[in-house]
Amino acid sequence: MNAFIGFIMGPMVWISAMIFIFGLLIKFIFIIKEVREKEQYLLSYMTVRHSLRSICAWLIPFYPRSTRLRPVYYGVSYLFHILLFVLPVFLFSHIVLMDQSLNLSWPALHDGAADILTLAVILALVFFSLRRRLEPDVRFLTSVKDHLLILMVLLPFVTGFLAYHQVFLYEWMVIAHVLSGEFLLIIIPFSRFSHMITAPLTRAYTGSEFGHVRHAKDW
Repeated sequence: MNAFIGFIMGPMVWISAMIFIFGLLIKFIFIIKEVREKEQYLLSYMTVRHSLRSICAWLIPFYPRSTRLRPVYYGVSYLFHILLFVLPVFLFSHIVLMDQSLNLSWPALHDGAADILTLAVILALVFFSLRRRLEPDVRFLTSVKDHLLILMVLLPFVTGFLAYHQVFLYEWMVIAHVLSGEFLLIIIPFSRFSHMITAPLTRAYTGSEFGHVRHAKDW
């Protein structure tokens, strides 16, 4: 068991991180290659100015009109996406592991704040799942795969919370936390989660079309 834990908390961390990084990089390269081969005209009107203008506008909470029309959903979604990156980076236990591996460290979240934010992420994921079940328009487009993806994001946070507080089966919770986090990293480039890289590209395209061609705003 100790050898297995050593593997998943050592080499497997780096393996999953490399798959995540290079998977997204390869996906980005293929997207650019496909655009150049099949839809090169898109590049003729894309501009850095209009791309950044659109991306920045959509990063401002409730600035785009469509987000103000559905404030609850977009408010929860906005907070969720921020915490999805902030929590793993600023958790004390994760920083300790980085310090041990790479001799790198930075300020960590207070334990109480980390608990509250972790629960906020869990509640946000429950909200997304219920929305897919209860809202007719969304339910029509929802498949089992969508609920599985939500579950994949949920598991690292739930198991991490339980492991930290040692509620029960501490060793198994640690194993489940590490494995679910690594699995999530691995599947990101090959699933809908890759929108972390495709969404800015889509926004750059839309912003350029509206701003450079139509001379209008896309927000």
